[in-house]
Amino acid sequence: MSDKLWSMMLAELLLVADPNRERWVTTGASMIAIDSLVHNFLHRSGVLQRFGTDHTYGPACYAAGGCAAIIERLAERVDAREFNPAFPATFPHFVQHAVWLWCAEWGLNLCNGRKIDDTNPCQQIYCPAHSGCDRVALREST
Repeated sequence: MSDKLWSMMLAELLLVADPNRERWVTTGASMIAIDSLVHNFLHRSGVLQRFGTDHTYGPACYAAGGCAAIIERLAERVDAREFNPAFPATFPHFVQHAVWLWCAEWGLNLCNGRKIDDTNPCQQIYCPAHSGCDRVALREST
């Protein structure tokens, strides 16, 4: 099993095990697992460029200023209690999971980096991020 899967499973266990154990909840809420879907979304939307940290998928995602740090910074701008009053205000795992669900085939399956045709502009005009999305190509055109 990969480190990413272990991290995702441990985060979920810490979050649901005992809500009265504040350190467990805080730790689970802060755990972020960057997979190719999350990385590709940050790249495709232009977020990596805007934060000045454009990089390829891999160890750089967890380096200073990488994808995980960006998710943490974005989580600071979202009060997760608006979605569920039981959530902590700053909830990086929730933000990471929301991005993953946005892209995953088992989720909404939008902006899935495995399916994007970079030869054409994005046609998801109803996407809430459409007007602010840079639609950066994931792969070079051939």
